[in-house]
Amino acid sequence: MTEAFTYTGLPARVVFGSGTLVRIPEELRALGCGRALVLSTPEQLESAQTVASRLGDLCAGTFTQAAMHTPVEVTERAVKAVREMDADCTVAIGGGSTTGLGKAIALRTDLPQIVVPTTYAGSEVTPILGETQDGRKTTQRSVKVLPEVIIYDVDLTLTLPPALSATSGINAIAHAVEALYTQDANPVISMMAERGIEALARALPPIMKNPVDKGARSDALFGAWLCGMCLGAVGMALHHKLCHTLGGSFNLPHAETHTVVLPHAVAYNAPAAPDAMTRVSIALGASNAAQGLFDLAKSLGAPTSLGEIGMREADLDRAAELATLSPYWNPRAIERDAIRALLDDAFYGRRPHSP
Repeated sequence: MTEAFTYTGLPARVVFGSGTLVRIPEELRALGCGRALVLSTPEQLESAQTVASRLGDLCAGTFTQAAMHTPVEVTERAVKAVREMDADCTVAIGGGSTTGLGKAIALRTDLPQIVVPTTYAGSEVTPILGETQDGRKTTQRSVKVLPEVIIYDVDLTLTLPPALSATSGINAIAHAVEALYTQDANPVISMMAERGIEALARALPPIMKNPVDKGARSDALFGAWLCGMCLGAVGMALHHKLCHTLGGSFNLPHAETHTVVLPHAVAYNAPAAPDAMTRVSIALGASNAAQGLFDLAKSLGAPTSLGEIGMREADLDRAAELATLSPYWNPRAIERDAIRALLDDAFYGRRPHSP
């Protein structure tokens, strides 16, 4: 018997395929816009210039200072640029940092957004915005920050470095894993979650061997979209709380933090969410969800310990304290000592124990 559930579909136009970047001008016109501010990180300046060139007279200018964890001070500079250039929409090209900036601008100005993802972050399909100010990262949900159009161009991911592909892909998997045991889980999103996990777990190993494998890249981008849909439609739990704490308060890299923490958060929750663990195991083709996630990361050469991505052991106690303040809903009760033990396992990169 199917249990009662509530499901809210989110409005967004998705354009998926190869060579779809050429669609930007027509999608922008369809929104009724004609002065786009193109956003990117400094590292993706060239991509921003390519988009600006393709837009031609439809481009008002570029802002290429997007930064990890969406610092409020960067957003304030970007909003100033929006006003100075009289922009009527934004076009964000890049990963989660650039998408986050576009969302933060939309929250403050209500301008329409087109997002062109080049990683597997998935945040482009969520009404969630995480912002950092004074060393604290906070998140909020608002339909105002949901992009109107998402253009997925598989060709843009062919040059995504294998190491970044691995961590970005596991970051996406984390969205789907938590969607299976979050408070407002439902059968529609659970189907997407399983398919998203399976697609990424299947696609990432061949990408490591051949980064220009277009079939694998297409599967990975499709999986990332599904996983992002999961994050956008339901809530978050312990894993995301830990990652927001570690990223916002200790400035750890976003995707790498998700990659390291996920197996340990799953192991923590396994006793309280057995059905979700079975689904994750099947999607991974593993006998144990937490161990399967750890082994996948290791097989891809991705980081498996907080120590190797810049965390200091001396900060683990503070991290445990912060992570247990205003906790997200979680299937297993949040206990400070147990969270401290989880962080210790993650710091040293221990393979999770089988429950």
